This record gives sequence, C-alpha cells and structure tokens, in this order.
Amino acid sequence: MSALAVAVPGDLATATGGFAYDRRIMAELACLGWNIRVLNLGDGFPCPTAAARASAAAQLTGLPSQALVVVDGLAFGALSEAALALRESHRLVALVHHPLALENGLSADEAAALHASEQAALKCARHIVVTSATTMRILAKDFQIPEQRLTVVEPGTDKPAAPARAQHEMVALLSVGALVPRKGYDILVAALARIRHLPWSLSIVGDCTRSEATAQAVREQIARLELAGRIHLHGIASAHELASLYVGADIFVLPSRFEGYGMAFTEAMAHGLPVVGTTVGALVETVPPAAGVLVRPDDADALAEELARLIEAPDVRARLAAGARSALFPSWREQGVRFSRVLERIA
Repeated sequence: MSALAVAVPGDLATATGGFAYDRRIMAELACLGWNIRVLNLGDGFPCPTAAARASAAAQLTGLPSQALVVVDGLAFGALSEAALALRESHRLVALVHHPLALENGLSADEAAALHASEQAALKCARHIVVTSATTMRILAKDFQIPEQRLTVVEPGTDKPAAPARAQHEMVALLSVGALVPRKGYDILVAALARIRHLPWSLSIVGDCTRSEATAQAVREQIARLELAGRIHLHGIASAHELASLYVGADIFVLPSRFEGYGMAFTEAMAHGLPVVGTTVGALVETVPPAAGVLVRPDDADALAEELARLIEAPDVRARLAAGARSALFPSWREQGVRFSRVLERIA
C-alpha cells in the first residue's frame, strides 16, 4: 500500500463542505489501496495563533523525508513559511476548495495578507488539486499558478432514490450551509420579507457557531421582520435528519456571495429539488439552467421575484425538479480515482 499523509485544519468530523469532501475522498483513496495517516493541524485556520502555526509546522516537519502530503487549503494557505521549508524535503500537494481571500467579512488588509500567504504557499506545492474549474482559473490568473500544476477534482455526488413528493399548500424552502457572511442569509431573509404574503416556510440547516456574530444578526433580522414563525434555524443536522429535510422540501435556496463549487446545490439536485442560487463562483457551472435559477448576488429584490415565481407555479417547480434529477454529476468513486491518479504521478 502507498503511504499518504492528509493534513486538515481541525476536527475532520466538522460539518462543513470542505471537510465532507476530505472525508469522502479519503474513504475512496483507502479503498484504492492508499494507507492514510490523518494529521489534525489544529484550530483557528486560516488565521491561527503563532503557537498554532508553529505546532502545525512541527507536525508537517515531523513526517518522513519525501513523504507524500496532501494539505487542506484552509491550512496550507496560512503556512507559507512551513511550505517553503518543506518544498524540497516533502512532496506537498495542496487541496484548494476556494481561495482564502475570497471569504466575505475580511478587511482589505486581511484579504491582501491571506492572498499573499496563499500565493507563496501554493508556489511551494508539487501539485494543486482544486474542486472546480472556476477555482482553477482564479489560481491561474490571480495567483500566477501554471495550469499544468493544477488538476480539477470536483466533489462526487450520491444520488438517492427518487422520493415521492406531495404538493402542499405551504411551500417548503430549504437552505444548507453554515451561518457565515459568505452564504448570504441576510439577503435571503430580506427577500422572504418581501413575499411574506405567499405561503412558504424556510428551514436553515448549518453550523451557527462558525460566525456567532452572523448567526446572531440573522436571528435579530428574523425577529425584527416578524418571521420567527416561518424561518427555522436547525443548526447542524445528522445525515438522516438532513435527508428527511430534503425529502420534505420543495425548493432549495442559498444566495451565496461566493462558492468554490457548491456541494449543497448538487446534493439538493440529486434529491430532485429545483435550486435557486446566485451567479457567483462555480455555481454558473454547477447549476444547469434546466435545474434551477441564478440571480445576482446581494440582490434581495431579484431573489424575491424568482422565489415568488416558483412558489406560485408548481408546474415550473416540477419541470425544474425533473431537470435536477436528470443532471449528471460524477460519483465519489470516480472522483477518488481521479484524485488517486494525481497522487500516483507525484509519488
């Protein structure tokens, strides 16, 4: 079996799209014969304390010479000094879900510092795996990474059995994603306030602790707009609970300000849900026109208009739902094989 170290920024069980990708790819790599050692580099990334950064660097340095190491980009972009020190002695592979500087809520100085750190670190990697063609183009253009050092390995998608959906008078909306500024929940709540006269309810499934200020602001906005009885924050849901919510939903909606891929969107489409998103990042490539609609980011009026159209037109929802079920996405097994081929070349 080939030895592989995978370094992740924190608890691998954390409920995020990035960690879900890491877990599933590692499971497929193990099935393909890779002997995987997981390194928990610690919390606080991409802005760790000096002590956390030193600890992470020490863990990577402690790996055997010429070890093959995949480092999750949330940590790799913040470890430019360690990457420079290890570029010759270790075979470093970066896994970039989306560039760190594109996270919302950063000051200009913070974004510039993250961009510089990530660019320096990426130049030390033997190869870089990205999760969308959009991210590949961003790294090539804005980070000056040669395209021959980049490989796209999109997330896989599980396709469950088609559920039997009943038409309800109250249209069930579903959003899945952590309550952080980038997901645009403030825009969603504002849009729904504009169509409060229509029959809808919204379930938001996502970590409320990643950005406590954002979660609190969303709660206050819901209360201020008197939507507390119609918008429900579920927090983190188990796989079984989330599957039930997908089955009970009529529309998936998430007005993100950036998505490096959008795993929640492909999962929703695999469950046969029409999706409503934004024209940002990889979503233009991820969401086919037959399966959903995309509006401009930060445009509550446009979002309200599209949601109203779908809520009032069950025939349109049904057509988009059929398009969602027909959308073709690679399986996790296929993507595990693609990732493995990258590693074999570096090894």
